[in-house]
Amino acid sequence: MIMTPKSGLFLAGCCVTAIAGVGSVFELSSGQPDLGMQTTAIILALSIPLTGLFFFAAVRDTKANIK
Repeated sequence: MIMTPKSGLFLAGCCVTAIAGVGSVFELSSGQPDLGMQTTAIILALSIPLTGLFFFAAVRDTKANIK
């Protein structure tokens, strides 16, 4: 399997958004998030689909470059 720099960036984006999502869950479960409830909920709501999208894009790009 050959990973291109583009698929590496997609995978890095996937990791960052997944970490943001997990952090948001912990912040919201604590009861008093540092950034406020609304901002943390927005981060969580955006990070879930972005994680899947970045992962899908990384896999698709890597598959396209298999020779």
